Amino acid sequence: MNVETRALVVFAVIGILAGFLASVLIGGGGGILRYLITGIVGAFVGGYLFDALKIDLGIGNKFLSEVVTATAGAVIVVILARVIA
Repeated sequence: MNVETRALVVFAVIGILAGFLASVLIGGGGGILRYLITGIVGAFVGGYLFDALKIDLGIGNKFLSEVVTATAGAVIVVILARVIA
């Protein structure tokens, strides 16, 4: 497996995990595709907000830090989607 493929797989795993955690925290269900989409959008939203607000989680593990950031973004995305709908 080359580096680009491995990066996409890790990104997908982070997205699925973040989407699942957001659904547990906020409530609601969905399948793996819904978790993936929510988590990926949440990763971009969380990454942007944490960078813009200069928030440093202080977590030494990069994978865990990315999961937390993506989960926070996914929670925001789910809340905004519910407010809009």
